[in-house]
Amino acid sequence: MIEPDVCILGAGPGGVAAALQLDRLGVDCLLIDKAVFPRDKVCGDAISGKTVWAFNRIDEAIFKEFRGLDEKKINCWGISFIFSNGRDLSVPYKPNLSALDLSVEKPVGYVSKRIAFDNFLVEQVKKSTHIQLLENVNYTDIREEADGIHLSGKDAEDIKAKVVIVANGALSQVARKLGGLQIEKKHHCGAIRAYMKNVKGMNEYNFIELHFLKEFMPGYLWIFPLPNGDANVGAGMRSDLLGKKKVNLKAALDRLIKEHPRFKDRFAEAEYDGPVQGFPLPLGSKKRKISGNRFLLVGDAASLIDPLTGEGIGNAATSGFLAARHVAEALHQNEFSANTFKKYDAEVYKYLWKELQISTQLQRAFLYPWLVTLTSSIALRNQRFTEIITSMFTDVDVRKKLLSPAFYFRLLLNR
Repeated sequence: MIEPDVCILGAGPGGVAAALQLDRLGVDCLLIDKAVFPRDKVCGDAISGKTVWAFNRIDEAIFKEFRGLDEKKINCWGISFIFSNGRDLSVPYKPNLSALDLSVEKPVGYVSKRIAFDNFLVEQVKKSTHIQLLENVNYTDIREEADGIHLSGKDAEDIKAKVVIVANGALSQVARKLGGLQIEKKHHCGAIRAYMKNVKGMNEYNFIELHFLKEFMPGYLWIFPLPNGDANVGAGMRSDLLGKKKVNLKAALDRLIKEHPRFKDRFAEAEYDGPVQGFPLPLGSKKRKISGNRFLLVGDAASLIDPLTGEGIGNAATSGFLAARHVAEALHQNEFSANTFKKYDAEVYKYLWKELQISTQLQRAFLYPWLVTLTSSIALRNQRFTEIITSMFTDVDVRKKLLSPAFYFRLLLNR
């Protein structure tokens, strides 16, 4: 039997963030994943500024190294919202892009296939002193005992740990057993992703694209640029509405890119590079209990995905970083009760809840196409609104403005 102080399940960004932070604090831990890296992970592949922030809190050298891996990622300099009426709101992350020397500027975000990004993070783990990595092992049976958490699995050596950080994703059986989390369709999104070649019309500054189509409301379609001229193309919709509207995401995506006037020329020579794959998005649109006796939930396993953007890597890295700090303190105090780890829940939601709550309300606003049309009409004739949308991605207080009817009234009057 292996008996570590800390066991981390899942070597994605959340689990690695927790492991690396523990390493920097001088705490030994065991990091486990059922896959062998490099491995694919179905995702939109966008890496936000929040991800960079979280890893910089751990060690700025991590993303300094990542910025140099041009063959593994592209630098993303903005986002384009394309609305049902065909209007395009393109928002740069930095003003006056054409006047900047982008070879020396630090990007706000990136796009990188998860097979590359996650493997990069695991390589950071392998260079660390206090992390033992176990790959190709799957622990599905877990139980709490008086002196620790006991894990077992097929063809795997049993583990007993003082505390477990659960970071093994949206489908985590361990999160369900320990935390009691269940799929709630109103707080859950279904999505699909395809890798494609020869997609035309990509932005010269690698803007990611979000398309809001009347035929696909209240979902959206995305096109994210990738290295070597490839693209991550996908679509998502809240799970309760998928069922209500009887939407087949794969069929809808294929039909839209082949037949919709906005896409058919851009995708005329495009080819699928591998299968279309689905993935679940447990949304952070309600508060949940994300810790208990001897365990903490992180990232998708804690249902922390942004309800507006569908982005989960940043919140996973942030919660992993925070989990490590609370675990280190618990080890110092030799206290692992649910009451002790309530402080983790409080700190995660202190960092994330305001943004998650605002994103939830904005997501619900997209149930009303007239509001989307109004927003696009305002934006294209009002420079101030464009600047506010730009700030929305880094400033939660700016998002809050977007919920105020008075804000829209002033914009309509161009004040």
